[in-house]
Amino acid sequence: MKRALLLLPVLLLCFAVSAQETYKITYHYFREGAMIKQDPVVVFAQKGSSINSKLSQISGQTRYPAEMSQYDYAKNTVTRYTLLTANQVISMKDTTSLKRYSYEKLPDQGNMLGYKTFKAKTSLNSNSIEIIYTTDLGIQAAPNDVGQAFGLVLEYKVNGNSGLRAASIEKLKSLPVEAQLPKNSVLQDELSYKDIIWKRKFIQIPIFQNQQICFQPGIASDSIMRFAEGTVILKKVKIPYVSLNSQAFIELVQTSNGDAYDRTGSVFLIAEDQKQSFLDGMKDSVNVLPKYLDGNGQAFPGMIRTEGFSPVYELMRFFTPFGVKHFNDRVKLKGKTWQDSAMYRQEISEFLPELAGKEVYIGTYIGNYDKGGHKVSLELTIHPGRSIYPEGTKVMSLFNTTNILEMAGQEYPTMYGHEKGLEFEFIVPADMKNVKLRYISTGHGGWGNGDEFNPKPNTIFLDGNKVIQFTPWRIDCGSYRLYNPVSGNFENGLSSSDLSRSNWCPGTITNPVYIDLGDLKAGKHIIKIHIPQGAAEGTSKSFWNTSGTLVYQ
Repeated sequence: MKRALLLLPVLLLCFAVSAQETYKITYHYFREGAMIKQDPVVVFAQKGSSINSKLSQISGQTRYPAEMSQYDYAKNTVTRYTLLTANQVISMKDTTSLKRYSYEKLPDQGNMLGYKTFKAKTSLNSNSIEIIYTTDLGIQAAPNDVGQAFGLVLEYKVNGNSGLRAASIEKLKSLPVEAQLPKNSVLQDELSYKDIIWKRKFIQIPIFQNQQICFQPGIASDSIMRFAEGTVILKKVKIPYVSLNSQAFIELVQTSNGDAYDRTGSVFLIAEDQKQSFLDGMKDSVNVLPKYLDGNGQAFPGMIRTEGFSPVYELMRFFTPFGVKHFNDRVKLKGKTWQDSAMYRQEISEFLPELAGKEVYIGTYIGNYDKGGHKVSLELTIHPGRSIYPEGTKVMSLFNTTNILEMAGQEYPTMYGHEKGLEFEFIVPADMKNVKLRYISTGHGGWGNGDEFNPKPNTIFLDGNKVIQFTPWRIDCGSYRLYNPVSGNFENGLSSSDLSRSNWCPGTITNPVYIDLGDLKAGKHIIKIHIPQGAAEGTSKSFWNTSGTLVYQ
């Protein structure tokens, strides 16, 4: 009998817990006073605790990764759970979020959804936050961490024009099954937890990991392919199928591994839309590729599109700094803390039709004559949604005069030294709409009189008509001094890396420009690029690295 009496308080306690009043609050997003279509936040609240989720999760349409948060008001903590998949869950204990904000209480607001309300404000990352809350229900809850201590937050407004607003409050008999927290989660520290979630939101495709690009005749290949005495590396990469309504980015991290100079670099994709590709010239000889003859009769293989051959797509043009990392300890200056690497990141979403669901060859070139050379890591990331390119966008490689196979005999592109410039015929196989020329141009060579340091106009003609004339030039090179520890210093207080240049700076990307060409009919067309390239100074030649890709529907 005593045993039964001892169990009675426990049973009563269990009944009291299960009989707690439970509320389901649904919050909708709004902007400028109007509700917007976005996955609503759903909160289940009981006295002393609440659980935050999304409508998609509780309705069985979970979009991974999906987070739920449990608020414990007695302990002033938040436990966050994220479902990475249906069977994989991570979690973390957050003991600081609810203590992070300081509030200013404002006069009574009035009524909302039939409840008397009050108002308070705080700030978050320089944003003004206002909340409207009620204490009528005797519970604490909110659509996020802000205002949890005051009661039930009915509206969360950012900078006076957007936020979350309670659309409905339902009283339930108990906590429903769909609101139960995930089991068997793997506890993480805060930084690891956030890093895992962030990386699950997009696709990461590593291409090169700390690979050397150098000048070593006879250098052996390992897990990647090497060409032009080690100055070009190449890898076959399998890209998963993704919606073309996505955004793609290429990111390269580079350090010096012995080379002290600023060098031209290029990340490229082998175009495989015709019978012959640039890969044939890499594997066999650059001389097997079709040649462009300039006005002086000099031959430049593998640089223009012909019937049967496509040059490479240039994804990103970059320029190495003077000796970043490797030479950081050689020069010590007050107030200068040298960077330990150069990072280049650029959107390449227009190339997704050539990437998604395919096996492709992606490579990197850095022109140098140093045995140590450079170290690079290259990664492609693909992020779902929000592409600026309409459905049906395609690309076609036209020209690339950067002599990627320089150390395998491909000549410097000096064709602009003749009035003819770069001029050739290409075939459009079917009508193209809304055509843009994705054009990259940088000038090089010479000393004080060379094209590297003198502005030169670029003029583009299509079918004999001038499309555009502009002068590619960079005046911001001094912004990147901390990437250039061994840049030469001059008597006037400037360093070599400070000097303005023909559309490039040591340690930066050269962004493409997008030139409208209108609609192109199927058939033959002629493109001409004219640049008044300077004359050679002794053994020093001026030249222009240019690349062009058609982007069209």
